[in-house]
Amino acid sequence: MDFKQTKAPKNTVTRDINKLTEPVGNVYETVAILSKRANQISSSLKKELDAKLQDFSVPQDALDETFENKEQIEISRTYERLPKPTLIATQEFEDNQLIYRLSNRDDQLK
Repeated sequence: MDFKQTKAPKNTVTRDINKLTEPVGNVYETVAILSKRANQISSSLKKELDAKLQDFSVPQDALDETFENKEQIEISRTYERLPKPTLIATQEFEDNQLIYRLSNRDDQLK
């Protein structure tokens, strides 16, 4: 998924907890769904960023020399400007773009 094209806000937004938990019916399950998706997004973004920055890594024996690469700085700034993974996950949840499975506790008790 291209996280650069997301409609998620870049700043924290106050949300109605009752409206947010309506599809699931439980605050704790909603938070668990959002946290798992945020972890997935975070790891995906980290892998993507590491892959892009890998092109700029230069094996060096001396740590004294530091090179400033403008392209590398611009890539880092681009990822810093993206919304936080929790905001992206919450926006996906509100837009019904997440697929999740809830365990049925009644079946387990029988």
